Amino acid sequence: MPFPLPAQALFDGWSGVWRVLVIAPAAYAALVLILRASGKRTLSKLNAFDLVITIAIGSTLASIITSKSLALVEGLVALGLLVAMQYAVTAASVRFQSFNRLIKAEPALLLRDGRMLPRAMRRARITEGEIEAAARAAGAARSDELEAVFLETDGSLSAVRRA
Repeated sequence: MPFPLPAQALFDGWSGVWRVLVIAPAAYAALVLILRASGKRTLSKLNAFDLVITIAIGSTLASIITSKSLALVEGLVALGLLVAMQYAVTAASVRFQSFNRLIKAEPALLLRDGRMLPRAMRRARITEGEIEAAARAAGAARSDELEAVFLETDGSLSAVRRA
């Protein structure tokens, strides 16, 4: 027997609906402006750090829209702070190589001179099929037509064809 839902769970009045209709576009517009002001790097391909920030930004935006206890200004300050922290970390990673190595993974070599490197593939959890797909994406029929395949820091595979 299903549990009956209280009427309040389905509809709690128009004030909440109106709040979402006003707050969501305002928060979205502010987020777009914050992201545009922070530069293209904020919206670049994702490495692990960028993924964490992206999830945190999405979670904060959702909280702004749905939480009655979080004021719009407080939420926008939180969004601005997240983007500012991401900007500071990426600026520091450009200026200081040691900091860059701390927050970003190095690309992993998975194939050299047409031969797959099984140990590296296991560590990276990459299959032969994924290497073959990278070969096809690079315009090679098979992986033995490649000089190298790398697992990049953003999780993509880059294939270098033999000269």
